[in-house]
Amino acid sequence: MTTPTLITVAPTGAESTKADVPALPVTLAELTATAKECEAVGASVIHVHIRDDEAKPSLDPVRLRDTVVALRESCGLIVQLSSGGSVHDPEEARLAVLDAQPDMASCTMGTVNFGEDVFLNRWEFIVELHTRMRDRGIVPEYEIFDLGQLWSLARLLDKHGLPSGGHVHVDFVMGVPGGMPGTVEALVACKQALTELPAGTTFSATGIGRSSLPVLLGSLAAGGHLRVGMEDTVTYAKGQPVEANSQLVARASGFARLAQRPPLTPGQARELLGIGV
Repeated sequence: MTTPTLITVAPTGAESTKADVPALPVTLAELTATAKECEAVGASVIHVHIRDDEAKPSLDPVRLRDTVVALRESCGLIVQLSSGGSVHDPEEARLAVLDAQPDMASCTMGTVNFGEDVFLNRWEFIVELHTRMRDRGIVPEYEIFDLGQLWSLARLLDKHGLPSGGHVHVDFVMGVPGGMPGTVEALVACKQALTELPAGTTFSATGIGRSSLPVLLGSLAAGGHLRVGMEDTVTYAKGQPVEANSQLVARASGFARLAQRPPLTPGQARELLGIGV
């Protein structure tokens, strides 16, 4: 197997606090520096959540636009904004994320229990998000938290057409309390279900917390791609906090090379995902 590996870095997220995780990049300067460091060691996509002046999760439209511009000026990574924000953000604010004109945005394919909270994604909202992205030339990454969400995606594409660029790419988010487990068995089940989707569909896999390494290795073995970052795990090894997002990207790149599936460059990733088509 020699298919190169798409590596996405998710550096911040909306769950961890700066007080608890001092290395978390929350300012624009920290985020752009992180992007450059991660690109240098093998990332080709950056999945972005932003924070306000108090380091709290934000969907402020001005900050989002400034972030997209700054990332494009400082690195070559594909800029993927989260349309999820935090679990408390209203639908209107989540849809408005697209006004910042990123290269990509996430599109979560269903409602899921998220720890003690509920991450709500109504069918009508999913359709609106998918349609707006297609109309604006923004490529979606369909986030899959549970197996049935792949059938929801098949229904979406059947009723509302292919995304911008024509290529379907999904990310299996595994190990969230309330979603599917971060196990190789669950990953294999998800891969088998991809037969319901258009030919050529690609997948990445994200392991939350202690499931990060099993999911990473399983995805590489199954021909999938990788997402790593401090949004998903803040521990590099037992008792060892992550020092920087580039540490996680470098480890993923090293495993990809050992599997004879070296990291894609941002340019190669754009071609794979249909960005700019």
